[in-house]
Amino acid sequence: MAIQQRRVSPWGFVGLCGMVAVFFLYAASGLVAPWWAVGVLLVLWLVMLVMACRWFVPYPKRTLVMPVVALVVWFGAVSAGGALLGWTA
Repeated sequence: MAIQQRRVSPWGFVGLCGMVAVFFLYAASGLVAPWWAVGVLLVLWLVMLVMACRWFVPYPKRTLVMPVVALVVWFGAVSAGGALLGWTA
């Protein structure tokens, strides 16, 4: 009885490490954004993390895109909040 071994691509790990790195930006947003905006941002980050985890094995290269998307979403939200809602540090 032979056991099939499936190789796991390293790109999934790189993408998830990127998501962990971006998490610190989301968590530190409390310095510039109100508590409710930080809560919304963290929920968005959690949704993106779940998507990256679901893509880990079937589409490992897609996980590389998710930290970039998370960074753009964070930057856009904090910039828009500062410009439109008057968030300051």
